[in-house]
Amino acid sequence: MGFFELFTLAVGLSMDAFAVAVCKGLALKKATPAGMALVGLWFGGFQALMPLIGYLVGVQFRDRITAFDHWIAFILLGLIGANMIREALSKGEENEGETSNGSLSARSLFPMAVATSIDALAVGVSFAFLKVEIVPAVSFIGVTTFLLSAAGVKIGNLFGLRYKSKAELIGGIILILIGLKILLEHLGFL
Repeated sequence: MGFFELFTLAVGLSMDAFAVAVCKGLALKKATPAGMALVGLWFGGFQALMPLIGYLVGVQFRDRITAFDHWIAFILLGLIGANMIREALSKGEENEGETSNGSLSARSLFPMAVATSIDALAVGVSFAFLKVEIVPAVSFIGVTTFLLSAAGVKIGNLFGLRYKSKAELIGGIILILIGLKILLEHLGFL
């Protein structure tokens, strides 16, 4: 996986965390650098941890399914991307109580960090099948998510919920396109 693919994947995975960070920023009276960093650390940390866990699980099965690993990557990324697009296009399903309270406590941030990084677990499984160098990949995903989440808090604090669904929509499209690229490469079309 090249730098461009990893970058677009990291941005795509970060969009859920970015969207929730925007909501968190909306609820805060003031977005301080410490608050932005705290949200970024929670979300970035889990976005790095989940693909690592998925990778470690996937490595156990990699040798048995290399003949169709590209299909697994395509299906996983496609499903994750489609779900993000569905969420972006649906209206009124947000649980405002969870994402829009102004608390930066571990009790508030932990469930959001886990929820926004579940898709990264499946990506980690794909990484195992694609034999991606996991440490640089998860580090890059974590740093990208940290930066976008910290920025999301500030943006949410400044602009509100206006861009949340657009961020999820773009993230979903990016994940589907990466899955399609992986499939086409393995089938010899690219």
